[in-house]
Amino acid sequence: MDNRFMQDYLVRVTSKDGLLRGMAAVTTGIVAEVCQKQQTDITATVALGRLLTGGVLLGCLLKGKQRLAVMVEGNGPLGKLSVETDAAGRVRGTIRNPIAGLPPKDGRFDVAGAIGRAGFLHVWKDLGLKDPYQSMVQLQTSEIAEDLAWYLTSSEQIPSSVSLGVELDNEAQVAAAGGLLVQSLPPGDEQQVEHIIRRLQQLPPVTSLLRNGTFPEQILSQVFGEVDFGIQQRVPLEFYCPCHEEQIEAMLRAMGAGELKQLVKEQEQVEVVCEYCRSRYQFDSARINFWLNESLD
Repeated sequence: MDNRFMQDYLVRVTSKDGLLRGMAAVTTGIVAEVCQKQQTDITATVALGRLLTGGVLLGCLLKGKQRLAVMVEGNGPLGKLSVETDAAGRVRGTIRNPIAGLPPKDGRFDVAGAIGRAGFLHVWKDLGLKDPYQSMVQLQTSEIAEDLAWYLTSSEQIPSSVSLGVELDNEAQVAAAGGLLVQSLPPGDEQQVEHIIRRLQQLPPVTSLLRNGTFPEQILSQVFGEVDFGIQQRVPLEFYCPCHEEQIEAMLRAMGAGELKQLVKEQEQVEVVCEYCRSRYQFDSARINFWLNESLD
């Protein structure tokens, strides 16, 4: 089965004893759409695709209208990669420099080299409280999966294993993308954890499973083995960008009269391009002058 015909979705399961939690997702469509909008080269596609998948895995732990953003910023050619998602499985992503310009290394895409060995992983959560939750950890491998696992284990104190993959076809198009997250919940069961670790070590790459038509539920069954679990939720995933003209207008108005006057002086038409969806918003000088006159009234 060609994974490109499998709808993007995520499954979350919990063991019957409540000591293990697992999430698996297929993200092929989202990764292809976002990377097409961002015009990424092959290495940047794999890097951004991994972060998009990692973002939706973390996002499935949210509730209601909660939102999450995860950002990776290193000293490599890609600069900053950002992903935003919510509890409803909506996700968007962007990358500062979409051309890594790095060839594969030892038969693998050089994601670590493209991101850079020195840098940070930032996580921001809007949990509906007065202030957002923010956390930052140093990059461990710059391969993204290991860095997310380190963040979950060190900052959230939840021992976690993360697997993320993006596979390209012979034409450098996204053929399969997906990921897996398994967590040990307190108080934990050391024997169970060792069992899961062995199962994970024997598991083929997630993208290989997806290319062969294995669904997220089946991937989790292979990981959990004889550990009994129940499906908590299935979440359809989609690219979503909430930008709109009124939002862009408010942003421009917030620049202040001085900067707006300078914009009108320099160009007849101001164009703003959304960094996520690449939608273009155009405002002519007459409209901007109308705002300026409004502010004087």
